[in-house]
Amino acid sequence: MHVPDGFINAPVSAVAGVVAAGAVAVSLRGARRELDERTAPLAGLVAAFIFAVQMLNFPVATGTSGHLLGGALAAILVGPWTGVLCVAVVLLMQGILFADGGLTALGVNITVMGVVTVVVAYALFRGLVLVLPRTRRSVTAASFVAALVSVPASAAAFTLIYAIGGTTDVPISKVLTAMVGVHFLIGVGEAVITMLTVGAVIAVRPDLVFGARGLTTPLKLRVDGELVDAQAPAAAPAAPGSPRKLWIGGVVTALVLAGFVSFYASASPDGLEKVAADKGIDAKVEEHAAAGSPLADYGIKDVSNARLSGGLAGVIGVGVTLAVGTGAFWVVRRRRTHQEAAAA
Repeated sequence: MHVPDGFINAPVSAVAGVVAAGAVAVSLRGARRELDERTAPLAGLVAAFIFAVQMLNFPVATGTSGHLLGGALAAILVGPWTGVLCVAVVLLMQGILFADGGLTALGVNITVMGVVTVVVAYALFRGLVLVLPRTRRSVTAASFVAALVSVPASAAAFTLIYAIGGTTDVPISKVLTAMVGVHFLIGVGEAVITMLTVGAVIAVRPDLVFGARGLTTPLKLRVDGELVDAQAPAAAPAAPGSPRKLWIGGVVTALVLAGFVSFYASASPDGLEKVAADKGIDAKVEEHAAAGSPLADYGIKDVSNARLSGGLAGVIGVGVTLAVGTGAFWVVRRRRTHQEAAAA
């Protein structure tokens, strides 16, 4: 759902940019409370993983595809404040390096794909885990529902912005119906990806999943035929191990997805592109300012082999997103450490 330049007029794009900048600034402060020495590298990995999976468009209807937005996944894995930053990093890299999503529309994209998805998904996720049994299975089920709802919510948010600042005269009711309809189908794919990813991380390192903190089921023992909670050992529990193995596994997975699996992604236009073409809201679309980038359209300039060109671009994208994201989150974490030291 990357909004290109020309869909939204300049004044509304500027307002959306201010909103997005404010959301990022607030998220930077909030992320200091979410990040620690173990989760800061994980946040960079989440950004790189979202970048990789967004290259994997999957078919949702005849002639239409969809891809992960990632707001729900990021919020559940590393926290809502850090989640907004993860999506913002991905969108920034995509816009600057790959000419994906307009630069003047960057504020619109961060607001729609980052802020709205994170707020809706995490609010729904927290509500569900409060009423469901406090188990890991409940976390994965809640992540499915939260991710599913977040995608049509972002489509509705785009429609609202288009109603205010759209550059073409198209009946908004038709745009809303089409956008929400196709993005509900895309939301199903988003929900499956989110649930599987959250479930996989919980299976190996539940202590690193922000949304699962304090939700693990206590160990049960069978005594005289009945299940009772096991007594905690007198000794202090061992400190959680390093997340290095999870980090390495995640990086390898992201590189494989972006560098190899992405070649088999659907070539059909995504939900927004399809609706824009069908309803005529792309009549004034503008050429991307970074259209001359050597990585534009997720390929390497002057590399004729499509498989090699796309694979190398994907690997570069994962590497750059990982480096920028991890560096940014380490800076946020260090500022928290410095503040705590000063307060002491």
